[in-house]
Amino acid sequence: MNIRENDFSRIDLNLLTVLLVLYREGSVSRAAQKLFLGQPAVSGALARLRVMFDDPLFVRSANGMDPTPRAHALVRELTPLMENMQQVLFRQPQFSPASSQHSFRLGITDWVESWLMPPLFELLHQHAPGITLNVVATDPFQDGDALEQDRIDLAISVADGAAQGLRRQVLAVMGYKTFWHPAQWQPRLPLTLEAYTRGEHLLVSYRGANSSIIDRQLALLGHRRRVRYTTPHFATLPLMLQRTPTFATVPDGLEPSWRQHFGLCASELPLEIAKFEVAMLWHRRREQEPALQWLRSSLAQLLAQ
Repeated sequence: MNIRENDFSRIDLNLLTVLLVLYREGSVSRAAQKLFLGQPAVSGALARLRVMFDDPLFVRSANGMDPTPRAHALVRELTPLMENMQQVLFRQPQFSPASSQHSFRLGITDWVESWLMPPLFELLHQHAPGITLNVVATDPFQDGDALEQDRIDLAISVADGAAQGLRRQVLAVMGYKTFWHPAQWQPRLPLTLEAYTRGEHLLVSYRGANSSIIDRQLALLGHRRRVRYTTPHFATLPLMLQRTPTFATVPDGLEPSWRQHFGLCASELPLEIAKFEVAMLWHRRREQEPALQWLRSSLAQLLAQ
């Protein structure tokens, strides 16, 4: 951008408006009426314009005020610039999902992707065929940094609260379910604490820990479980449950898909674990962005159904 700011310090944009209206009307009195100004004010503006451009700009004639060649040239160049400025300053940005070619970058974990993206992508396929979704695998504890650095447009996060500068909207409140495959074993239902702690467990951990809130709650009750496998990914757990007599405790939003596609069984946990919120996070500097407003609204409506 090559703008010399000092060149604009002596220019009043209101004067350029007067120039354009005078050119169009060819009369000081008619220009004053259009601008809702008094004739002396328009005459004063014309005097300043003449000094600014070192040219008479308009001369009196039998037909009114005739523009000089300099005025013709100025109006020819200024008209599209002023029209464009008017659109930039006063036209509200529009977003049409049906015709847009917009691309969104979504920061989500793999379980949120498998839970939320199929119905969202179906919605886009039907109503916004030109929109592209780019999923970025994120750590829920690092979503704030990714939004701050503009590496993603929107995060779907299970992290509590929102850092300064971020906006947060809850999409769903979830609990947990414990899954296993009936071909591997068939614990009695409802699942007891004894059976739960006797089994071997698969655990998702974003930071390599081999324990979670469940283990801390078990410890308060004087129990512990054996975690045989940890991973930062949910996708492999159903396949491992199909092959081994193990448990996996995961968000209950996965239950319909895991039952249908992997033939798994599920049970409520035999201990009290607080539910958690799944929320959208975005940066406040993009609060009024029409495309992102539409996406947030679409996600909220999708999960409200």
